[in-house]
Amino acid sequence: MSIDERDTVSQPDTSMTIGVIADTHGLLRPEAVDALRGSDHILHAGDIGDPEILRVLEAIAPVSAIRGNNDDAPWAAGLPDELRLELAGVSIYLLHDRKQLAIDPGQEGIDVVIAGHSHKPLLEYRDGVLHLNPGAAGRRRFKLPITVALMRVHHRQVEVEHIDLLD
Repeated sequence: MSIDERDTVSQPDTSMTIGVIADTHGLLRPEAVDALRGSDHILHAGDIGDPEILRVLEAIAPVSAIRGNNDDAPWAAGLPDELRLELAGVSIYLLHDRKQLAIDPGQEGIDVVIAGHSHKPLLEYRDGVLHLNPGAAGRRRFKLPITVALMRVHHRQVEVEHIDLLD
């Protein structure tokens, strides 16, 4: 999906907690569900693995999700490859693999780029844009942690907390 075909979810400029999860690969741990409770919106950055995961997350809060490279089953065909949203006045660009970022987020007015794929939690600024990888919440890969992230937005200021689900 191109940026011109994107979906937009718009919320007024307010306080909001956004749960961020990726790389469940068909396994939604109860610890992830507990960590995301209280979120006002949940973003899934791909490699979902099972549509039931989205249904469980939707029972917590509205969900915006994109397709990951392993989401090739027919149920995932309707998911976009990338998504641009505005939540609580913050512009968010969601894709699965940050290496496939084909736009200049700063020039596009993006505040936060969220990607999964690597299974490695990440929080860094690049050219004034926050880049976030929540890590993987599904099956462990190598010795990487099992994590999700919470983005707390207040008056367009973003704070991020990674939560280790097995700690």
